[in-house]
Amino acid sequence: MTTDQTRPAGGLREQRKARTRRAIREHALRLFLAQGYDETTVEEIAAAAGVSHMTFFRYFPTKEAVVEDDDYDPLIAALVRERPAGEDPVTALRTALRTGLDAVLASDRDALYTRTRLIVTTPALRARQWLNTDATGSLLAGALAEREGVRVDLRLRVIAAATTAALVTALNAWVDGGGARDLRDLVDEAFAALGSGQRS
Repeated sequence: MTTDQTRPAGGLREQRKARTRRAIREHALRLFLAQGYDETTVEEIAAAAGVSHMTFFRYFPTKEAVVEDDDYDPLIAALVRERPAGEDPVTALRTALRTGLDAVLASDRDALYTRTRLIVTTPALRARQWLNTDATGSLLAGALAEREGVRVDLRLRVIAAATTAALVTALNAWVDGGGARDLRDLVDEAFAALGSGQRS
């Protein structure tokens, strides 16, 4: 759910690799939108990006990974670790997500929307969404535990899972609305719903 632009600048080799990865993803998304995800082959993506079939797989292990893989989760986890240890976990996650979204939407909003739309509207990708959501929840639970200086426990797993589900629901609503709403507002609403869920 993020962009290669969130990565820190490295040496020339790392910058070339980042440009190649970005080119492959941009051409893949363009082809997916033009002719459909299922109808687009890895060979077509590689040819459009001007790389070999094998080069594609050095950057993305599968076709699905072009849409699913990103640096957003590690970015958010790092931001969570930076939050004050005494801050409650939900606030820490919400603040970290807001900071991360500000950066991603400023640099790559269209790519994020396109990727999210593909996941929501492509059955093969949507079926895998729960796996990615589970992995994100585990990563964030670990970040919360590290911030507090404790081991991952049920409390932190539940908090991370609930907030990850809130984020995914906001993303789905963003796509359902054609991207008209500000994603940050939708995320705020989703987090507010977590706090009001016990209302009768």
